[in-house]
Amino acid sequence: MLDDARLGRFSHVVVERADRFGRNDTEALRAIDELDEFGVAVRFANHPDLDPMDPDDRVIVALSFTLARRESMLSGMRIKGAGEAKRQRGGYLGLHPDGYISVEDDEPGRKSYMKKGHHLEINPERAKIWREAWDLLLEDRYTLAEIAEELHARGYRYRSGRPFVEIKASGKRKVNYNTLADILHNWTYAGWIHNDEGTIPPKTMRGNWEPIVTTEEFERGLDILARRAQNKYTKRKRQYLLRGLIYLAGDPKDPTAPGTRLYRMQCSTSNTRRSGGGTAHYRLERHPIHFLCGDVEGQLAEQLRRVQLDVGLMPRIRKYYIEEVADKLGRMRPDERTEIERTLKAIDEEEARVLRLYAASMVSEDNWRALWDEWQDKRQRLRGSLALLDQRCETYISDLDDALNIIAKLGILYETLPFDDQEELLRNVVERVVLSPEGTILRVDLLPPFGYLKDVSEKVAGRSESASEKAAETETPGDVAGCSSGVLDCGQ
Repeated sequence: MLDDARLGRFSHVVVERADRFGRNDTEALRAIDELDEFGVAVRFANHPDLDPMDPDDRVIVALSFTLARRESMLSGMRIKGAGEAKRQRGGYLGLHPDGYISVEDDEPGRKSYMKKGHHLEINPERAKIWREAWDLLLEDRYTLAEIAEELHARGYRYRSGRPFVEIKASGKRKVNYNTLADILHNWTYAGWIHNDEGTIPPKTMRGNWEPIVTTEEFERGLDILARRAQNKYTKRKRQYLLRGLIYLAGDPKDPTAPGTRLYRMQCSTSNTRRSGGGTAHYRLERHPIHFLCGDVEGQLAEQLRRVQLDVGLMPRIRKYYIEEVADKLGRMRPDERTEIERTLKAIDEEEARVLRLYAASMVSEDNWRALWDEWQDKRQRLRGSLALLDQRCETYISDLDDALNIIAKLGILYETLPFDDQEELLRNVVERVVLSPEGTILRVDLLPPFGYLKDVSEKVAGRSESASEKAAETETPGDVAGCSSGVLDCGQ
């Protein structure tokens, strides 16, 4: 709404009540003041005579916002209190777990306007699945994947309809046992209330529903799972600098054929059980194409030095950027600015003409006042539009220097950072790294605004080269070339 108001797309905001406009008194009053600056009036349907910009009416409006904020805070406190009271009575909060159903309480004498309560009851059809899952676990012979396979063989599925085992188009079996593991760790099935935040530890608050497994069985199952987790081999985690950023250019079926299509490459590490942690590489799925991470990442520093800007071109880049942004946003676009100024001049001329008629008693006072109010409203909106052209332009320009400082030192900055910070820098600056079929980096595509600034730099550098060539043609033998302003050229 505020963005549209800045563009002058409407003149009034009408809401039912003050609390429908906002429930934070500070933000609401600030928004009303901002709307007033753009010539937009705010009115309330239940009190149409209230003007938030009138000093006396503003007190009432501010009080309405304060009361709305208080009511919002009280509602939150009541909801939290009701939830805590339900827990104390042994009730369950949230979506009922698989194997249970939520049943509405039958409370005689309950008022019709009061929210009805619910409690958990066992769903015989679904509870049988998880009872069998615990029986298989307690045998201490089956892994989670094998339990999921057994439940799948018995024709069971998750509540969502997802199968325990999916058969891919390639014939590969994918076992979905993560949800199964969550259920086997959920104390709700043993009849205990708990929460994910850990503020209610297990076995401290009993629920009023029938458990599917006993507490002894549940704890024995947790011991089995914990023992297996200790013996489970944990893969060494490998960090990939170009995860999600690396692409292969060309046709993977014919590496020698030229092509412009890009294929995203995957990260992989072979032989992870070896003492060195295995061999990390980037590979193209379903094709025998892979490159060592070290070989690819070792080329990055040189590539980033190529895309960084020449410090000597920064003043010219800034000038070019300001001119282009100003042109896009209307500061240097005569059609929009001239049209607004022409409209303002026409309003002044119309006001002067009607004023002469009013002085000659040819226009009534009521008509004059109505026309004058209309002219003032139009002037305010048009002047706001003119100010907006300059304001938006300055907003865009104010972000330029930060981006220039980063891209001007990109190669140097990258080499001085530790691995984690290098990865963060690449995520914020680089859109993709394109490899050739031989594993050489062809190009580094930058994210906005860095890619745009690189293009501007090339345009500015092209202009500078053209100017220097013209100067060289007219240069006399006695002329001496000046020192470069680039700090990387001579260090001075």
